[in-house]
Amino acid sequence: MDVRLHNNLYDASLEGADYDLTTIFDQTLVKNHPEHAVTFVENHDTQRGQALESTVEEWFKPAAYALILLREDGLPCLFYGDYYGIEGEFAQESFQEVLDTLLYARKELAYGEQIDYFDDPNCIGWTRSGNEGGTPLAVTISNDVANSKTMEIGSDWAGQTFHDILGNCSDTVTIDEDGWGDFPVSEKSVSVWTIQD
Repeated sequence: MDVRLHNNLYDASLEGADYDLTTIFDQTLVKNHPEHAVTFVENHDTQRGQALESTVEEWFKPAAYALILLREDGLPCLFYGDYYGIEGEFAQESFQEVLDTLLYARKELAYGEQIDYFDDPNCIGWTRSGNEGGTPLAVTISNDVANSKTMEIGSDWAGQTFHDILGNCSDTVTIDEDGWGDFPVSEKSVSVWTIQD
């Protein structure tokens, strides 16, 4: 279990714009030994009211799950309480709708070469090229103000229009003739971009 990654996600959720997102994978198992990394955002020990309570704040959970589900390294685990919600004294909302979309993206789109754009402490992104003949995706995350990240999808996709399947950003992105697009992200949010149907 990649406890260090969980701790980094927890810290990022608490610190907001003061957290340097380019360091989110520093000293983690998934970065140093990806073949042995089981990644998680939350579990039964870290949820509210437990001895090891270190609950990732709700505003950051969609981004945290994108970081474990849509990248090439690590074996991700979803927490039951994040998917179905938790009732009672330590209640939390369900993230089922967001997680279903991220799981779809993992199953159908999160393949191929990964290129990271971790060059801004408050806005990071990455692309996945997709399987041969498959569709690429791009992910943008902000822990501060609305922002954008210029990333390469590939010249084969020139002229194609991408949209955010999470619905957090209503803009569309058209890939230029050189294969690049400027992918926006809303304030303190995550967007997952793929070809518009």
